[in-house]
Amino acid sequence: MSGGATRPWVELRQVTLRYGHVQALAGVTLRIAPGERVALVGANGSGKSTLLRLLHGLVGAHAGGLQCDAALRQAMLFQRPHMLRTSAQNNVALALWLHGTRWRDARLQALAALQRVELQGVAARNARTLSAGQQQRLALARAWALRPDVLLLDEPTASLDPHAKREVEALLADFAAAAAGAAQPVTMVFSSHNLGQVKRLARRVIYMEHGRLVADLPVHDFFNGPLPEAARLFVKGELV
Repeated sequence: MSGGATRPWVELRQVTLRYGHVQALAGVTLRIAPGERVALVGANGSGKSTLLRLLHGLVGAHAGGLQCDAALRQAMLFQRPHMLRTSAQNNVALALWLHGTRWRDARLQALAALQRVELQGVAARNARTLSAGQQQRLALARAWALRPDVLLLDEPTASLDPHAKREVEALLADFAAAAAGAAQPVTMVFSSHNLGQVKRLARRVIYMEHGRLVADLPVHDFFNGPLPEAARLFVKGELV
C-alpha cells in the first residue's frame, strides 16, 4: 500500500502469532511509512490489539519477518491506562526520568505536558482519583512528553463517556495536525470501533478478520468504494 520508496517505519512479511491454540495473527504482510495515520478496524477478536502489541514489541511473532526502524521513538496508549499511585505530575515525570531526563527537568516538562492536555489544575492530585477521561488525557500527556515519532493507540476512547471521547479525540487531532508540518511527522496507528472517529483521524484504514488483513485502503475508498462482504457489513454496523 502506501510508502512508495520511503523507508518504512515498519514492515511485516507473512507474520503469524498464536496464543496457545488460538491463532491471533495469520500471514500478516504490512508496510507503514513514517507520518501515516492508520486505523485498524474489525469485529472483536479480529487481531487489532495483538497487531498493535506486536508493533510495539510487547509480543513476538511465531513465524514471518518483521523489520522496524529502531531509531524512531514509540509510545503506546491502552484503552484503560495504568496509573501509578502518585500525583498526575509524577506519573508523567517518572516516564521522562526513566528515559534519562534529570528529575528536576522531568518535573518541569511534565507540567508543560499536563498544560498541553489541560490538566495542570490536577497536577498534584493522585492520578488514580481522576476520572476515566482525565486518566486517558494524562496517559496521552505521558506518552506525548516522550516526543514519540510513533504513537500507537488501542481503542483510546472506547471506555469514555461522550464528552471525554470528544476531548481525547480533539487532542489526538491537534497533535497530528501540529506534527503534520514537522520535519518528521508523527506516525499514528490506532484501533477503533468508532467509524466517525476513523473518518476524522485516519488517512488509511485496515480491516481485519480472524487475524488477517482483509482490506487496506485510503479512508475515502474504504467508506465509499466496494469492500469485501464482512467489511461491508462491519461498516453498516451489522458486525461488532
